[in-house]
Amino acid sequence: MPKPNHILVIRLSAMGDVAMTVPVLRAFTNQYPEIKLTVLTRPFFTPFFRDIPNITVVSADIKGKHKGVFGLYKLSKELKTLNIDSIADLHNVLRSKILKFFLFGKRVVQIDKGREEKKALVNGQSFKQLKTTHQRYADVFEKLGYPIDLSQPNFPKKENLKEKFIKIIGNDSKPWIGIAPFAAFDCKMYPLDLMTTVIETLSKDYKVLLFGAGNEEKIILNTLANQGDNIINLAGQFSLSEELDIISNLDLMLAMDSGNAHIAAMLGVKVITVWGVTHPYAGFLPFNTTLDSAILADRITYPKIPTSVYGNKCPEDYENAMRTIAPGTIISKINKTLNLS
Repeated sequence: MPKPNHILVIRLSAMGDVAMTVPVLRAFTNQYPEIKLTVLTRPFFTPFFRDIPNITVVSADIKGKHKGVFGLYKLSKELKTLNIDSIADLHNVLRSKILKFFLFGKRVVQIDKGREEKKALVNGQSFKQLKTTHQRYADVFEKLGYPIDLSQPNFPKKENLKEKFIKIIGNDSKPWIGIAPFAAFDCKMYPLDLMTTVIETLSKDYKVLLFGAGNEEKIILNTLANQGDNIINLAGQFSLSEELDIISNLDLMLAMDSGNAHIAAMLGVKVITVWGVTHPYAGFLPFNTTLDSAILADRITYPKIPTSVYGNKCPEDYENAMRTIAPGTIISKINKTLNLS
């Protein structure tokens, strides 16, 4: 079977999952520069792919003109004009399956999410490192005839900082640490009272930049930013593209098992992650990081961890799992990583 020359890559959500495609696609275009990729994703995520050669982004307006079966049919007609010859479905959900049906005649490979292995991990039947999501993405391209080597990653250069960034952040010489304290589910979030201690302590040696989205998070981050001079709340101040510029200049990102960790990792920034009821063994460790960069809740006290793959299931009494992680543990891990210990 001939190798494809123009591949449609489907990954519509969520933020972290889309960010995890970036280093894989960057490696692909580096190793196969002659192949054209069209990435189908939500409009908001378009900036993730801004500097990768041979990639065109098509936005799926799934809440508007591409909503529902009829909307997906309309989207398929738009995609047919692009002369795509194969589909790499990195999402493998009902929406992408309907779209593939409308694009019949194209060669299709879809991601194997390893659902049975993940179920065994959550049920406590096995406790071992599963294949990473990045490798699962790469496997799709291998089946299309393009094996990808992820072991020698290349990352974009740090972006030049605009004057309006410097105006808000300042230009002193302290190292920059980004902190993204939020996650989609409460049991994946380090308790805010403990996070306040972490932020206050770190602000003595570092410039701390706080990341979040939405009004509620912005209000909480404003309160945290008032704890010290070197703490800046960036929530709601910049576009996603501008936030990427700033994140590319961080010395380190501290995040939960969440999208911000994967955004920093795709830009080649050092990442420390804090884990509650989820676990890196499910395959969601940020790109180019090791288990040593993950700070985990105590499984002796909370043996059911991971209680779910995505953190949406939090058994009774597991709300406090992250309290087994002392603020000092996070602070010393950061200092050690940045050689300030």
